[in-house]
Amino acid sequence: MARATLFHQMHDLGLAAWFGGTLANAVALNAAAAEAGGTSRVGAVANAGWDRWTPVNAAAIGVHLVGAAGLLKHDMGRMKAQQGVPSMAATKTVLTVAALGVTAYSRALGQKVSAHRDVPAADGTTPAASTPPEVASAQKQLKMLQWAVPALTGTLTAIGAYAAEQYRPEEVSKGLVQRLLPGSVS
Repeated sequence: MARATLFHQMHDLGLAAWFGGTLANAVALNAAAAEAGGTSRVGAVANAGWDRWTPVNAAAIGVHLVGAAGLLKHDMGRMKAQQGVPSMAATKTVLTVAALGVTAYSRALGQKVSAHRDVPAADGTTPAASTPPEVASAQKQLKMLQWAVPALTGTLTAIGAYAAEQYRPEEVSKGLVQRLLPGSVS
């Protein structure tokens, strides 16, 4: 079986950065912004942090997608021959599209918040009483969405571990036999 080490590395490192950076910002940055002193400083700190993360996140996502596309192309033969691989690949694709959609929507909401640079806020995703209504609405949505991206990308990471196990010779053999003789191997 030919190797696709570079694609695996790109897939995994890009996904790790996407997951880890987004989780760190949700756990640490949004809460730590509340320590900035003064409600308008809170918004400025949170906005600066997320705005700095955006290009890194975009690069991580790009690296992940190039790796994923390379693996998909590399694994076409396995997809046709090994039982379990097509459904795993389809699941990963659906989750990736969902994570991309949530990431893009979150960024659009984040840009609404960031456009008000020094917006009053209690923390990165909690509006203050004086937060403009359109910004408060975006923050309330971001409060929920900040956990959706790490949940989706974390699930992708877990499925990636399962996919790696499918490369084991005994799993490849078992998958091929199951494909050719359904119900013959458990």
